[in-house]
Amino acid sequence: MSREERATLESAAPDITFSGWVDYQIANSTMPDGPAPEETEQSGCFRRAAIMVLGPCVADYKKIRLIAHLEGDLGPLLPYLNAVLPQASYLPKAETLTFMDGYRMIALYPRRITIAKADEIVDAWLTLERIRFLAEQTWSDRDRIAPSFETRKKPPALEIFKRLPGTNCGRCGMPTCLAFAMHIWTGETSVKLCLPVFEEEGKFSHLREALLEICAGMGITGVDLG
Repeated sequence: MSREERATLESAAPDITFSGWVDYQIANSTMPDGPAPEETEQSGCFRRAAIMVLGPCVADYKKIRLIAHLEGDLGPLLPYLNAVLPQASYLPKAETLTFMDGYRMIALYPRRITIAKADEIVDAWLTLERIRFLAEQTWSDRDRIAPSFETRKKPPALEIFKRLPGTNCGRCGMPTCLAFAMHIWTGETSVKLCLPVFEEEGKFSHLREALLEICAGMGITGVDLG
């Protein structure tokens, strides 16, 4: 769909809020048939999810990224998920748990989920369904799980680097974007010192949201998605 066609669609449907646009891709997976899952006693932590932001993944333009807002509250569940997901990174003060689902990077907040590198929209919805099922099962078994408040590790600095411009301009004070990513990861500098992204309107300004999102998911201080 061209930009002009999108504008026509938006003007023809003023009462519809669009989460974003991604190029159409044939799905490798199919949505299961049958009715939607019924709400259960455990559904209070994850009742429904609505995709509020949708766009190409900055780290891989062949993939998509999304932000889903929740009905429910994952906050009390995060220490239990940290206990059952050995590769997760949990930051209690930030109330954030980050983990990998295959090559997809997922960050859980009390009322928000971000997913990076989903294959396409069907894969994104199926990933949300796996998270919902994991949340319900973990909450149901919580009496048999010792909650963990340990922060085991952070996702690699490479995930920040993939979302930087890659120009090695040096305006942040670092010789390369990779060096800058390492200093962001260790908390020695602020991601907002990337001036081409945060202080200029141009070809790199689209990277802002993805950089703020990955830093927030890592619990890097001074980053707020609102």
